[in-house]
Amino acid sequence: MTPDAAAVLDALRVALGDRVDVSDPVREAARADKSGHAAAGLPLAVVHARRVADVQAALRIANETSTPVVTQGARTGLAGGANAGAGEIALSVREMDRIVEVRPDDLIAVVEPGILNADLNAALAPHGLWWAPDPASRAISTVGGNIATGAGGLLCAKYGVVRDAVLGLDVVLADGRLLSLGHRTVKGVTGLDLTSLFIGSEGTLGVIVGATLKLRRLTAGEVCTIAATFPTVRAAAGGSAAVTAAGLQPAIMELMDAASLAAVHALLHLPDPTPGAAQLTIQTDGAAARAEADQIAAILTAAGGTVALSHDPVEGERLLAIRRSMHPAMESLGTTLIEDVSVPRSALPAMFDEIARIERDYAMTIPTVAHAGDGNLHPTFVYEGSGEVPPEVWAAADELFRAALRLGGTLTGEHGVGVLKRRWLADELGDDQWRLQREIARVFDPKGILNPGKVFA
Repeated sequence: MTPDAAAVLDALRVALGDRVDVSDPVREAARADKSGHAAAGLPLAVVHARRVADVQAALRIANETSTPVVTQGARTGLAGGANAGAGEIALSVREMDRIVEVRPDDLIAVVEPGILNADLNAALAPHGLWWAPDPASRAISTVGGNIATGAGGLLCAKYGVVRDAVLGLDVVLADGRLLSLGHRTVKGVTGLDLTSLFIGSEGTLGVIVGATLKLRRLTAGEVCTIAATFPTVRAAAGGSAAVTAAGLQPAIMELMDAASLAAVHALLHLPDPTPGAAQLTIQTDGAAARAEADQIAAILTAAGGTVALSHDPVEGERLLAIRRSMHPAMESLGTTLIEDVSVPRSALPAMFDEIARIERDYAMTIPTVAHAGDGNLHPTFVYEGSGEVPPEVWAAADELFRAALRLGGTLTGEHGVGVLKRRWLADELGDDQWRLQREIARVFDPKGILNPGKVFA
């Protein structure tokens, strides 16, 4: 350990005591998220913040000593955006998990960043409320992490993404200052919208220590679930596009191709699906759920699907559990690089054509699921070994990203840029916007200590 590093640790211990963890297992865990990528080397320490003052103390020391800081929650990210490595402080806010306030009349809640999505909604349910963002990882991902990455989920097409469900944020800047951004009102346009700037900023502008969330009342009425199988994934994508074109807006519309469907069935010990078949799983909710489900079933049948419709909520959750098991199913096949491109919904069939082309050109299978209701696809590259991503996988991923951009899409719909996609960021933004965004980040973090090497590196 260098003298400078020892001095940083001494200062952290004086300020934070037992919240500073230098044990090897804990530092080793801080190197990686769920992306399969790990940072080089061990961080100096993991600071387990329990309150805002802990975050401020850690950042003041980091700023004074120019020590890099990587903020972490549950480390369920899929872009390497919260991986901490050599010479860095891993600042964990996972223990900051309180619900500070719930105001049912105003449809807001104030929470700390470390609370899990599922725990928050379990606590809100007795009030007849819920927070709509619904990532597949809701049982293990934190609200703060969702906000930092601009996360989405299965319910986005109807109920919106994280950006639509946050009214205000409390953030600690790189020098330890605490800011309260946003508002508690339905409307609020005073000054620049710094709250939105922090959503999806991936820890590069400051540390989120509190959030004022916009809630919804629990949806009244029944839930109907449709499972439709198609002979090809393109046919399934065409079916989902037909639903969107008809002006219908189901709560959930998820697509699984043949490879992903087969992997999940194997993981869950279900009967083998029909070879080559793809599946759409759709849910409607609210007062018009039954009528909308009947309309969607008719559209999917006309599009060539074999349709089953259920009004049983237990059966509906069983069908959705198949989709939510995608990530562990992929991990059972090998090391994964789970990607996250989005295209206009009408371009979904064309994007699946591009994936099929890349599979042929690179002689590989790319299992893919999609939030078909909003055009967000998760192609997954599976490879052997646990080291660096093989060059041929990166080459295929490069083709995939460029195909999404050609179709009017984006590199990431909900996982963020992190370390895995930073080399393609300027391709989407263009040089001028890329430089401008870097300059904005430096206004908040002049020394560049917050999550260095990520996003704009």
